[in-house]
Amino acid sequence: MLNKILSLVVLLRYGKLPWEHRYFYRDTLRCQVQQWKYIWKDYVSRKKYKRLAFSGEFAPELQFVLPFAYWHYKNGTLESTVSSKYTKELYFFSPDHREQFDTRSNEGNYNFEMPRILYSQDYDMSKWVPVPLKETYRNDIYVYQKPILIIANRYNMEWDGPPVSYYSMEMLGFILDRLKSKYTVIYNRPRPQHITMDNSDIYDMDEFSWLAAEHPDVILMENLFRENRANANNFNHLQLMVYANASHFISIHGGTATLASYFGGTNLILSKKGPEHYFKCFEKLYPQFSGAKILHAKTDDEVKQYVEAHF
Repeated sequence: MLNKILSLVVLLRYGKLPWEHRYFYRDTLRCQVQQWKYIWKDYVSRKKYKRLAFSGEFAPELQFVLPFAYWHYKNGTLESTVSSKYTKELYFFSPDHREQFDTRSNEGNYNFEMPRILYSQDYDMSKWVPVPLKETYRNDIYVYQKPILIIANRYNMEWDGPPVSYYSMEMLGFILDRLKSKYTVIYNRPRPQHITMDNSDIYDMDEFSWLAAEHPDVILMENLFRENRANANNFNHLQLMVYANASHFISIHGGTATLASYFGGTNLILSKKGPEHYFKCFEKLYPQFSGAKILHAKTDDEVKQYVEAHF
C-alpha cells in the first residue's frame, strides 16, 4: 500500500522524468517515511536500540549504511551492526559488529531502514555522518619518499554484460608514463579471494604480469598484503591503512571509487555510464565523504586531460 501511495506521489510530481529513474525517487521517499517512526527513539529517549544489518553491495554500504551507523554511534543509539565478511575494520566504532554474510546481493541493497538506498534526487541527508577512516587508519608504516598515488582499478561484469568502465593496459601505460616519476604508485585491483563477492564476476586482464615486466617500480597492493608489515587482519584492513596515507587516487565508479573518496585529496573517477550520471552522485554525494576533490571522467580522453591538469 505504501509503495502504491508513493508511486502515485512520484507520478504526480515527477511524471515527466525518464521511467528508468522514476522509481529511485519513490525509494528515496520510502526511506524518508520509514525514519518517521524513529523520531522519539532518535531524538528524545536516545537509548541504544539500533541494530543495523546490511547484505548489499560494497558501494551502497559505504555510501549510506556506514555513515548511518556512525551517526547512530555519535548519537548514542547504536546497539549493533551486521554486515559481510571483512568489514569489522570499517565498523571499528560499533559496540557489537558481526560479519555474517558470505556474499553480497543486489536484493540486499533495497534495505529501506537506511536513510537512502542506491541513487537519490536528494543527498542533503540527516542521520548521516561520514566515518573518519583516514584519521583512524593513518600510520607510519606505509610511508615513502614520494607521495602515494593509488590506482584503484576493476575489471568486472557490469549490468550483466562485459566490463564498461576500467583502465586498460593502454590507459595504465599513459598514466604511469606521466606520473610514476612524481608519485609512489600503488596499483590495486583486488582478486576474488581478497574481498566479499557480489553478483558481478571478476575477469582477468593479465595486467599484473605486464606491470611486473614494463613497470617493476609500481607497487602492487596484493604484494603489500603478502608482506603484511602492518599485520592487517584482512585485505580490506590493509587497503584502509594504505589509503589513509594517500591523497591522490585514480579510481573506477562503484565501491572502488567510493572507498577512495573517503580519504580526502583528489579522486579521479572513470565512469562511462550509469545512474550516477543522471543523479549527479559524483557532484552531490561523493565530496561529502571526506571533502575530497572529485573529478568525473566519462571517457578515456577525459581521464588523460584530468591526469595532465590535476596530477
